[in-house]
Amino acid sequence: MSELRFVRLGFGEEAVEYQEAWQKQREVHAARFADEIEDTCLLLEHPPVYTAGRRTQDSERPLDGTPVVDVDRGGKITWHGPGQLVGYPILKLPRPVDVVAHVRRLEDALILTCAEFGLETTRIEGRSGVWVLGDPVERRPSIGGLSLDFDPRLQDEEFDPRLNGPEYAPSNAGQRREDRKLAAIGIRIAKGVSMHGFAINVNPDNTWFDRIVPCGIRDAGVTSLSYELGRGITIAEVLPVIEKHLRAVLEYAELRPRSVERAPEPAVDAAVEAAV
Repeated sequence: MSELRFVRLGFGEEAVEYQEAWQKQREVHAARFADEIEDTCLLLEHPPVYTAGRRTQDSERPLDGTPVVDVDRGGKITWHGPGQLVGYPILKLPRPVDVVAHVRRLEDALILTCAEFGLETTRIEGRSGVWVLGDPVERRPSIGGLSLDFDPRLQDEEFDPRLNGPEYAPSNAGQRREDRKLAAIGIRIAKGVSMHGFAINVNPDNTWFDRIVPCGIRDAGVTSLSYELGRGITIAEVLPVIEKHLRAVLEYAELRPRSVERAPEPAVDAAVEAAV
């Protein structure tokens, strides 16, 4: 892969509106496809916004009618906002593109970043992104005073945590000692060039996720670096670390086209969208 350049678009009071960043992605994508620029990763923070990938269901959107931006990436609905570091790696990949391998590389860089701050994270089979594993079920605290045997989420596939009080809220998954997502990935590949990317929760107000069904997952929650480490972590601290690991993973990756005989791995189907 070519040398990777980073562009820091805006943070804090200079956070970039989602639609503005989306247009910037399109411009960089076109320039990269034409070989006018090198591989580029845009790094930024957004004002609060909900975005919905192509697989989002109506039942996963905010119940109060809060506006949602529908986008052309894979995956489902999520939230972006203050305290969350967003990265859009716009990279030219060998065709036919191995989308799964690309997602795995992004996960690797995020896992290495968390490790440098002293937090162990991992993948979960069938679910893209970077996760903090919860306790075994038998060691988790009961919810609402009920035995886990009566947890409605185990019996009702349509269970909606938004209608059942804060004890089921995605932002409280850490208190429940459940699996919780620290970083989400949703990408699109068009003409062999990637766009969209990842979002890592550094120190956001995770209650924003309680208005939706994040990533369409009802039996787990969300977390942040600051929550898991028990101390304040800032985006300014994370920026150089994530740039280092993205550069190490992406610049030196041995890129190979996807084998056309191999069926796509289901583990990331919900998080990617490819368009050749």
